[in-house]
Amino acid sequence: MDSEKGLVILYTGEGKGKTTAALGLVLRAVGYKKKCLIIQFGKAWFTGELVGIKKLSPYVKIIQGGKGFLDILGSKIPLSVHKKAAAQAFNLLKKEIVSNKWDIIVADEIAGSVSAGILPLSKVLQLIDQKPVTLDLVLTGHHADKRLISKADLVTEMIEIKHPYQKGILAKKGIDF
Repeated sequence: MDSEKGLVILYTGEGKGKTTAALGLVLRAVGYKKKCLIIQFGKAWFTGELVGIKKLSPYVKIIQGGKGFLDILGSKIPLSVHKKAAAQAFNLLKKEIVSNKWDIIVADEIAGSVSAGILPLSKVLQLIDQKPVTLDLVLTGHHADKRLISKADLVTEMIEIKHPYQKGILAKKGIDF
């Protein structure tokens, strides 16, 4: 087996931990001085990872490319605005993938963008087919399409068994954002 072959890794499911798993992988890669890029689809607000990742510079760069999650907390942002932001983030992702500047690229929440209908699955599948052989590509998000699962080399599904929200405990700084 060729350990230099770039993998397609997918973290999906309804449970918490998809982005956290991807960021843990990035943290491990930095230990080997690998260059990592994280492009977040759907995220547009402050999270602890934004500040934490800056401390991993020059090995890691993060870019938020969304307008927030679709229909979250009564958001009134039109679908067309989400689609435009997703298209722009995807175009940036595509450009960076072919740049050969990165060892690992994380497309955070891209699977959710596909399932929400704001990004075409066909474009993501084509991107996987065209990625450089040695690039590791990490995809995250809810409701990953079966064709995306089929293309990936490694798939982990996060399953929610219990969540503090069920007891009325809202998102917690440093744990959830």
